Amino acid sequence: MKRSIKNLSGYTMGATDGEIGKVKDFYFDDSTWTVRYLIVETGSWLSGRKVLISTEAVVSTDYNEQAIQVNLTKEQIKNSPDIDTEKPVSRQHEIKLYEHYPWTNYWGGGLWAGGIGTTGMMMQGSVPLEEAIHNEANTDDDQTNDNPHLRSTDSVTGYNIKATDGDIGDVEDFIIEDSTWKVHFMIIDTGNWFPGKEVLISPRWIKEIQWETSTVIVNAAVDNVKNSPEYVPRQTISESYEADLQNYYGKFISH
Repeated sequence: MKRSIKNLSGYTMGATDGEIGKVKDFYFDDSTWTVRYLIVETGSWLSGRKVLISTEAVVSTDYNEQAIQVNLTKEQIKNSPDIDTEKPVSRQHEIKLYEHYPWTNYWGGGLWAGGIGTTGMMMQGSVPLEEAIHNEANTDDDQTNDNPHLRSTDSVTGYNIKATDGDIGDVEDFIIEDSTWKVHFMIIDTGNWFPGKEVLISPRWIKEIQWETSTVIVNAAVDNVKNSPEYVPRQTISESYEADLQNYYGKFISH
């Protein structure tokens, strides 16, 4: 089922032997538009330290109790590499995490290895972790600094959205598929442009993202977006609505 990222923020995360803390943010990979990590604020038991937990560790989500369960112990999390989540996460930081936890690296062997397949499901990386570590350690320094593809949903919220011929609005939220953590849509607050209306934009319809100016350019005209099937907030996105949306944009966006 499709869920709002904002609605998941604040959920309690539980280890196999107790509560870890509260979910505060999410990191998604902009090359595949898939959420890779949850940022969890641990609270008093770990002096408020924030930790990165891979979505691979999630075993269940209780939407009524607003709780996410992971297959890790508190001791594993306590002894995990200390990463400053206020700064961009480097590939070397990720490698340390994957050395500590029994996770499958998503980046080894190219864009799709260890990433998502055509169904959006996680797949086994084709390059062993030891080899990936060796390869990363022997790349140029400028390639081992910040991972340019990891983006915080919190930091991207508020980005300006532009059509090919004018402004549309700002990023308000993200819609993910809860079984795969794949980002299906961004919710756009049209604000002063189309008062009282929110619209959905798929990553597939994005022409360009200018990260340095916090701008997303959609491969459609203002009127195309304005006349798109209306999105009703807090209402479940049905298969028929999504099909209507895909068919609508498919008329003027080529892939």
